[in-house]
Amino acid sequence: METTRHFTATVYLVNDGATALHRHDRLGIRVPPGGHVDRDELPHEAAIREAREETGLEADLVADVTPIEGPNGRGIPEPAHLMLYDINVDADGRVGHQHVDHLYFAHADAREVDPTGDDEVGADGWAWYTPADLRAGSFDDDVVELGCEAIETVMATR
Repeated sequence: METTRHFTATVYLVNDGATALHRHDRLGIRVPPGGHVDRDELPHEAAIREAREETGLEADLVADVTPIEGPNGRGIPEPAHLMLYDINVDADGRVGHQHVDHLYFAHADAREVDPTGDDEVGADGWAWYTPADLRAGSFDDDVVELGCEAIETVMATR
């Protein structure tokens, strides 16, 4: 089986010590905004677009950019993490589809969720979670760890 890989971008939006998550219908878990990087996009642009489409909020990325430049090169906002997610695994453990996820942290200047994209989860499907909420809830381990790190990182810049 050949493995298909897609580039994706995810952004943990943080406002006043909490991060926004919604329940993913197909996966049955709570996740931050994110999705596929379009052909004409860079990963950080996809993260900002996905945040806007899914929540209506503007993501102010908290990301390093290398100061190194060349005649034809420049830095772009670096993800906080690069994650590899197995999306489709068959009964024999062979992976048919993976996401190479560029994971960003960002500040959101409000908490009023108002999705702008088509087929998005409604505002009532979103909630804001503090680190205590994340640790006490039934979330996947990576969501707890990344959500808490995002909150700490973004709050340190405010």
